[in-house]
Amino acid sequence: MPKHWRIAPFDAHAVSALQQGAGIPPVVAQLLLSRGISDPEVAKRFLDPKLTGLRDPAELPGATQAATIIFAAIRAKEKITIYGDYDADGMTATAILWRCLKLLHADVDYYIPNRIDEGYSLNDEALQKIAAAGTKLVVTVDCGVASVAEARLARELGLRLVITDHHQLAELLPIAEAIVHPALPGSNYPFDGLCGAAVAFKVAWAVCQCASEGQKVSERLRNFLLQAVGLAAIGTVADMVPMVDENRILVRYGLGCLKSQPTVGIAALLQSTKLTEKRQLEGDDLGFTIGPRLNAAGRLGQAELAIELLTTENPQRADTIAHYMEELNLQRQTLERSMAREALKQARTFGDPDLASALVLADHEWHPGVIGIVAGRLAEKHACPVVMIANDPLGVKSGIGSARSVPGFNLHEALADCGHLLESHGGHAAAAGLRVAPDKLTAFRRAFCQLAAERINNPQRHGELLVDAEASLQMLTHQTVSQIESLAPFGNGNSRPLLCASEVRLSGAPKRMGATGKHLSMMFDQYGVKMRAVAFGGGDWEEELARIDGPMSIAFRPVINTFRGRSTVEIHLADWRVD
Repeated sequence: MPKHWRIAPFDAHAVSALQQGAGIPPVVAQLLLSRGISDPEVAKRFLDPKLTGLRDPAELPGATQAATIIFAAIRAKEKITIYGDYDADGMTATAILWRCLKLLHADVDYYIPNRIDEGYSLNDEALQKIAAAGTKLVVTVDCGVASVAEARLARELGLRLVITDHHQLAELLPIAEAIVHPALPGSNYPFDGLCGAAVAFKVAWAVCQCASEGQKVSERLRNFLLQAVGLAAIGTVADMVPMVDENRILVRYGLGCLKSQPTVGIAALLQSTKLTEKRQLEGDDLGFTIGPRLNAAGRLGQAELAIELLTTENPQRADTIAHYMEELNLQRQTLERSMAREALKQARTFGDPDLASALVLADHEWHPGVIGIVAGRLAEKHACPVVMIANDPLGVKSGIGSARSVPGFNLHEALADCGHLLESHGGHAAAAGLRVAPDKLTAFRRAFCQLAAERINNPQRHGELLVDAEASLQMLTHQTVSQIESLAPFGNGNSRPLLCASEVRLSGAPKRMGATGKHLSMMFDQYGVKMRAVAFGGGDWEEELARIDGPMSIAFRPVINTFRGRSTVEIHLADWRVD
């Protein structure tokens, strides 16, 4: 579906003022202005974040109280269970806190619910097992803040509960010994965008302060915290929280920590993915290489194996798990491709997917751990909300659904309005999960699509690209693109700059690339300046692009590609249109 390009306005006076005030190149000034940064001092802090810019854990609501309780349990030799989550954020959060407590000789284990059988967050059966195993204190990471009934059961079972989370708060808070959350009611923490791993890092930091009897921790614990920054960086990028404020600091320094002092498991993962060949890691390496491998384990019901990788001190075991996770990721990719084909085929039975108000698709052969990825890709491709449901093969149990939205349509509200047709649902405006009984599926599809038709304006049906600036290929020198890279780390809220150029022609036919041919490689020419371009996931554009015999406009992200010691500028194609 054609996308609308919204190009940021160019203000020569504002660019000049920021350039001089912050001492930065004009192109960087323009890109900062397009991100809403016009104050020179703010620009300097953004471009050169300091590790000292991380706020002390005492400022995070509930962190000091939680650390005091946890450290007291360690000293009393009580058994502690860390209750985590099965995604990369929850895994890294679990690993951070487990490693911290092990360093302090705690009697600690962890519990990760099975994505398929148990679902997200605390559940009654798991709490009963944990209590029966002799645990006295349960510490949640990346979950628990909405588990009101489960927290009540934990108390009845004699379990003390400390909750650390970052997800949306419910109307009622669960009963717990302490709740750590950046947006806790009544608090004034200045940044509520931390992920679960970052919250766990702050709690671990506070526990280290308790053990060191002061704000300054011992050298041994300081070395641990530096490794923990690396794990928190993985969780931050993988969970797609805004890449600003403390998150930017964690990722900027975490990338260096992952390279210079990785844990045994991370070192094995870097080796198996060939990231050891890179001089320095980038945010994209976490988002497109490390994170997906951790998530693949969780999606396929083997999250505990990924956490073992993040916590083991055995290099041989780490190497074995890292290579197995490569196989899991390939398996996930195969499932994803197969499901995407079947989903699109099914969508066409309801009409033209590009004209649909929403898509609600279901199949008994779909894997519930992968439906969210496919839903996200379809939502982006067809610019409409998509619900993918993995039905029970026997048609007895409820189907497990995952939904992804588009700007302007609040999934959380829509599912709440369809709540009478669902067994359960939860999530946020952009992503959500649900369970629906087989006999309610048709009625739910009808109701959900009707809501989408009523609430999505026609202009919103066209995806929108926010373009930072217009630029010619001639402008994309190595020096200029290096200056653009100074805005890294990139991520949600600070995307890699998107530029556009007109009067561009293809120089030769585009060619598919990659093991499955889903990517595209081509050469562009603009007024005699040639530049290689790659369209990741753009393999389906091949025939359409090959038919163009004239100028076009392209939207792209410039990058520096280093291969065999040689660095060149190339562009990643995001969209195109015929002039």
